Amino acid sequence: MCQIKTLLYYEEMESVIGPLTIIATENGICRLDFGSMEDNLPSLRSWMAKHFIKGELIHSPEYLADAVHQLNAYFAGNLHEFNIRYDLFGTAFQKKVWNQLTSIPYGLTCSYKEVAQGIGAPKAVRAVGSANNQNPVPVFIPCHRVIGSNGALVGYGGGLDKKEILLSIEQNSCKKTS
Repeated sequence: MCQIKTLLYYEEMESVIGPLTIIATENGICRLDFGSMEDNLPSLRSWMAKHFIKGELIHSPEYLADAVHQLNAYFAGNLHEFNIRYDLFGTAFQKKVWNQLTSIPYGLTCSYKEVAQGIGAPKAVRAVGSANNQNPVPVFIPCHRVIGSNGALVGYGGGLDKKEILLSIEQNSCKKTS
């Protein structure tokens, strides 16, 4: 395989769920990581190697200003749908699952089984769970809205405490507008 040479722009921000690092190529947002760039650098380098990406990391608040603005509006309960370009690296199946996640309405949840049915693969519940776990842009692509079939909050890459906060933001915002 050939390596993809690209510039990777990043910005760090504070949020109600802790520090976040946003990373983008020239084509769009490719990662949202929980924690600082320093904390995430080892996993970022591993991700770059896995996807044959050879690039320079450039701190660019200007390039990611709109993404930061949209995240801040979301965390304040004022934004219900992101208007972001993505540059997602994953398998065709993962991308299908991630696309399906974007159809889960703000403030609502669904089960892994419902996501599997939504992509036409009703028996692929575990694979959906794995793809959900590999979502490179949590919050933007709302994997936090996926729960167990019994209604329990299960699995979230950032920790269940973050999942609870995100769902609470959405549910409280929906109460204000109804």
